[in-house]
Amino acid sequence: MEMFIIFLILLIIILVVLVSCVRIVPQANALVVERLGAYLGTWHVGIHFLLPFIDRVAKKVVLKEQVVDFAPQPVITKDNVTMRIDTVVFFQITDPKLFAYGVENPIMAIENLTATTLRNIIGDLELDQTLTSRETINTKMRASLDVATDPWGIKVNRVELKNIIPPAAIQDAMEKQMKAERERREAILRAEGEKKSTILVAEGKKESAILDAEADKQAAILHAEAEKEKRIKEAEGEAEAIMKVQQANANGIRYLKEAGADEAVLRLKSLEAFMAAADGRATKIIIPSELQGIAGLVKAVTEVGKER
Repeated sequence: MEMFIIFLILLIIILVVLVSCVRIVPQANALVVERLGAYLGTWHVGIHFLLPFIDRVAKKVVLKEQVVDFAPQPVITKDNVTMRIDTVVFFQITDPKLFAYGVENPIMAIENLTATTLRNIIGDLELDQTLTSRETINTKMRASLDVATDPWGIKVNRVELKNIIPPAAIQDAMEKQMKAERERREAILRAEGEKKSTILVAEGKKESAILDAEADKQAAILHAEAEKEKRIKEAEGEAEAIMKVQQANANGIRYLKEAGADEAVLRLKSLEAFMAAADGRATKIIIPSELQGIAGLVKAVTEVGKER
C-alpha cells in the first residue's frame, strides 16, 4: 500500500513536470529561451517543449505595436522660455533577443531618450516655431529615437507631441492676442459686409432707374404710335367721307344729265359739290371759270330772296 502511494506521488510529479515543460506561444508573441543560462533561441507561434531543469523561458515578448504616454517634460526654447511638453511614442519590438539582452529597462530607456532628444530639438527653436512646428518636431524625434533604439530590437513608428504647455504669462498674452485678432477679423468682415450691402443697394437703384427709363421710353413710343395710328385713321376717314360725297355728287350730276337737265343746272350742282367738299373747313375755294357766272347768279338770287 505504501509503495502504491509513493508510485502515485511520483507519477503526479512527473506529469506536473511534463506539463510545465510544454509551452504554447500565441499569435503576436515570442519567448526567449535559455539553456543553462545561455541564450538558446526564440520561440514563435506554436507548441514547444522545454527540457526539465535545463531550459527556461527568460522573457516573454509582445510583438504588437505598443503605445507609451510619457509625463510632461520641462524644456527651454532658444529664446529662454520654459515650457512643459508630454509625448506619446508608438513602438514595436522587432527582435526579441536584442530586446531581452540589449537594455535592462527598455521603457525607462525610451522615456529618458525621448526627454533628452526633445530638449535638444526644442533648444534650437524659438517659442513661435515650437508652437507651429509640431510635425517637424515629431519627424525629427522619430528619426532620432528609431536610430537609438535599433540596438535594443525596438522600432519607433511614430512620435507625437501630445500637449505643449507654455507658462501662464505666455498663455495669457497669447489669449489676448487671439482675442484681438478675432475682433480685428470681425471688424473686417463687418466692414466688407456693409460695403457689399451698399454696392448691392446702389446697383439695385441703378437697375431700377434703368428699368423705369426703359418703361417710360416704351410708353412714349407706344403713345406716339397710338397717336400716329389715330391721325392716320382720322385722315383715312375724312378722305373716305370726301370720296363718298364726291361720288354722290357725281352720281347726282350723271342722273341730271340722263334726265336732260340744261347746262346751268349742271353747273349749279357742280358748285354745290364744291361747297359740300369744303364743308366749312377751307377758308379759300378756287372755282373754275365756267362756274363763276353761275356762282354770281346764285349769289344774286340769294340776296333777292333775303330782301323779300
